[in-house]
Amino acid sequence: MPRPRPPYLLRVTARHGVVVWYFRRGDGPRIRIRGDYGSPEFIAAYQAAMAGVVNEPEKAKDAPETLAWLIARYRDSSAWTRLSRATRRQRENIFRHVIESAGSFPFAKIDRAAIVDGRERRKERASAANNWLNAMRQLFRWALDSGLVASDPTQGVAGVARPRTGGFHQWTEEEIAAFEARWPIGTRERLALAVLLFTGLRRGDAARLGRQHIRGGIISLRTEKTGTAITIPVLPALHEIIDATKTGDLALIAKQGG
Repeated sequence: MPRPRPPYLLRVTARHGVVVWYFRRGDGPRIRIRGDYGSPEFIAAYQAAMAGVVNEPEKAKDAPETLAWLIARYRDSSAWTRLSRATRRQRENIFRHVIESAGSFPFAKIDRAAIVDGRERRKERASAANNWLNAMRQLFRWALDSGLVASDPTQGVAGVARPRTGGFHQWTEEEIAAFEARWPIGTRERLALAVLLFTGLRRGDAARLGRQHIRGGIISLRTEKTGTAITIPVLPALHEIIDATKTGDLALIAKQGG
């Protein structure tokens, strides 16, 4: 059965079918709860609202014409809802840091030099630099299309070249055997290895896989990144490890407290 909704939460469908969550206790003010429902960001915002914590500096940053205001409008748009949950979660984290460092800055004054400077500050970590650049590029492309800016400051700004590496090391049979010897059946670590090894799921999908996705020996779920519906047979070895391990309520791989 689905879990009951936490108290004082209001679900509102905004423009273009966008779902927005608010916290409101009695006749008190409505407080916007950002992030995907159930995500760590969402839970943290809800708990802060329950505790009566209101971040006044953030309110000031979210004034019209500021970068924080622009990001908030983007997150209310259909362009945002079309992104996969995994992409939204990644960009929520990027935008949170952007708001903390430059949320009160007028977005109309952000030029190409500012974008290049932001990329260069992150150049030591190519993936982080390029993810930040992609997030800002999509933000300003949406803003340009919406008539909020006269030009896109990210246009023509190239990403950081990634160093040539051999990629992640692929475990050998001996390394898998060593891990299994260290973490016997019944441990959370062995379950995590088994889920990855016997399903081939991406990390994000493996992390959210739960018993609710398993029926009649078949795993059925939609992938987080592309939304593709997939089915995977539960192999006997995986079935044995799942049955022998304490799991969470809605995720097989959970913290010690469930």
